Amino acid sequence: MIKFVVNKERCISCGQCAADCLVSIIDMVDGHPSIARQNGPKCIRCQHCLAICPTAAISILGVDPAECLPVTGELPHADKIERLIKARRSVRRYKKEDLDPALIQRLLDVASYAPTGKNVRQVRFTVIDNRQMMDKFRTQAMDLLAQCVREGKLPPGMEFFADHVKLWETAKVDIIFRGAPHLVIASAPKNCPAPEPDCLIALAYFELFAQSLGVGTVWTGLAKWLINVVLPELKISLGIPQDHVMGYVMAFGKPLVGYARTVKHAPNEIVKVSF
Repeated sequence: MIKFVVNKERCISCGQCAADCLVSIIDMVDGHPSIARQNGPKCIRCQHCLAICPTAAISILGVDPAECLPVTGELPHADKIERLIKARRSVRRYKKEDLDPALIQRLLDVASYAPTGKNVRQVRFTVIDNRQMMDKFRTQAMDLLAQCVREGKLPPGMEFFADHVKLWETAKVDIIFRGAPHLVIASAPKNCPAPEPDCLIALAYFELFAQSLGVGTVWTGLAKWLINVVLPELKISLGIPQDHVMGYVMAFGKPLVGYARTVKHAPNEIVKVSF
């Protein structure tokens, strides 16, 4: 049930909702928007109709427009967004402190607004939100990895993990998870239109919002290889469904280090197409 409801007292019959509907299932009937019953299943639940209505006359999926955030005049200045993006740093040193659970939930809630292919919105966040639990998982992972090294069972191309085990066993240096107190893994069902891109986009949203709140993050490819390739049994202990594609792993927490300025990068190669 899409629960498409129009407040006719507020509706000004502008037709914007019908014009903006991605699947063209909204018709103007007697001057008001309407969705025929047989077209309901075609809705992709994007809520564009609710978002575009200038008078908050449309409710869909049980969402009350009065509970949604206004956009006009509330967006940050482009210069600040540019500075945030340019100042983003991968943080590899963390304080041994838990983040406030409410802050972690806020990060996850905002990241859930990231776009997905066909708006299927099936990205799953597997989160370790407790430092004690993270320490337990880190120890479990490193013990299993050490056993894998001793038994010569590292997959081809993954031999470098032996060096990380040596550092862990001799000096308790954690190269894989960077000593972070928290971890988030984005995964999505294999049958999604774009499972891996959906996960990467969601974590990019997570990271930028985290940086704006002073939370450090790092994309850890080593952790992804460890969980996805070297020790897939870790996916079971983490509760990641077998039918999921694991997009990426991100460690996060209170940074132990601060950066004073942006850096300078050369622009990416740009090819301007002309015909």
